[in-house]
Amino acid sequence: DDFKNYKKAKLMVAEYNEKMTNQRNDYLHKITMQLVKDNDVIVMEDLKAKNLLRNHKLSRAIVNQSWREMRRMLEYKCAWRGKKLVIVNPYKTSQICSECGYDDGKHTLDIRDWTCPGCGHHHDRDINAAKNILRLGTSLGKRVVTSA
Repeated sequence: DDFKNYKKAKLMVAEYNEKMTNQRNDYLHKITMQLVKDNDVIVMEDLKAKNLLRNHKLSRAIVNQSWREMRRMLEYKCAWRGKKLVIVNPYKTSQICSECGYDDGKHTLDIRDWTCPGCGHHHDRDINAAKNILRLGTSLGKRVVTSA
């Protein structure tokens, strides 16, 4: 009798996990299709999730985001629609000032904003990184994954 309850519980967990996976994939398909429809060029970091998973406090959240799957979807959807997907090296994208180019050095993840000692501009870490990624993606030396 205990074995039956165990099997029932195991089946419930498997069904729940399948439902979550399907919801995540549905969301990724919708968001990537919208990005490809609305943009001729998409620029993103070449994040190595394997390296990021070393941070045990963030590893579950990183895996749940399915970054690699999102990139894969963007690659084939850009190819289908003749759009460009540009992949840039993530090296120091959140540390270099997007205004003057000053390298402020490594910050721990709890530091979400900082002021550049070079020009005095106040930065949100993520917005600064996005500006640097866009600048890198639209300059020479970029790696285009798919193109028209």
